[in-house]
Amino acid sequence: MKKNYGIGLAFILFLIGIEVFSQKTIRQFESQLPQGKNWMLIWNDEFDGNTLDSTKWGFRLHIMQTRHQTFTTEGVEVKDGLLYLNLIEKNGQYFSPHLQTGENYMDRPGTPYTNGLTWPIAGIKPPKFVHKYGYYEIRCKLQKQPGWWSAFWMQSPVVGSCLDPSRAGVEMDIMENFTRDNKISHNIHWDGYGTDHKQKGSGSLQIEDTSKEFHTFGLYWSKSGYIFYVDGKVSWSVDGPVSDVEQFILVSTECMGYRNVNRNQPSEILKKAVLPDAFIVDYVRVFDEVVNK
Repeated sequence: MKKNYGIGLAFILFLIGIEVFSQKTIRQFESQLPQGKNWMLIWNDEFDGNTLDSTKWGFRLHIMQTRHQTFTTEGVEVKDGLLYLNLIEKNGQYFSPHLQTGENYMDRPGTPYTNGLTWPIAGIKPPKFVHKYGYYEIRCKLQKQPGWWSAFWMQSPVVGSCLDPSRAGVEMDIMENFTRDNKISHNIHWDGYGTDHKQKGSGSLQIEDTSKEFHTFGLYWSKSGYIFYVDGKVSWSVDGPVSDVEQFILVSTECMGYRNVNRNQPSEILKKAVLPDAFIVDYVRVFDEVVNK
């Protein structure tokens, strides 16, 4: 009997192992990839652990040479296979995390020389992940409360460094969500953010409800342009300008009001937010197109 019991237990554990492996295998192929092409997964985060993977993600804390008060290293949770970017309130001030796999060279301020001159670029950190071309996808659940926004986007480390966006790069906003009415937008920006700035966008797009409130947002970036996807369907396309440089990924949230005047007060609509609230991410995946020769 003991021998049979041992064999039976081993068989049950074997079946459980097959089931777990099958679930992971199935999950690996849940991505809603553009049809008619061959794809190879080359980078991903499934958020299967219990802490943020610091080998893949860093925190953005600065914007345009300035420490942005509302950006924080707090409010990140990884649990049950999901990433939570939480809205935080402390003494009337609001904060939320902004994740990135690299950084823009103009974000952090440089260090002044003793003679008063300043090289305006801080020490450059090696990126955790940069890539060019391919398909970039997030599966996520938008936040519920007003006054803060979420985005999935790509940025060049040297955007605006010259007036050739193929060399300087292009900001690609795969998904931006500012309001709680199921409206998102796609945008591209190039030639920096000053007087030379240029932009194209989809305008506001209404997305349909899904049973579990999760959506996929994707970008197919090729040498001929950009094609954007919502829940596996083409939602917008634009032929360029096309970046020909490696760029990094951002999964970001930001509290409204802190880009106004003194940059130290939340917007009135943000003060109406009822906590807890979070932007929730199931996965981020990057695929290369495999061309048959």
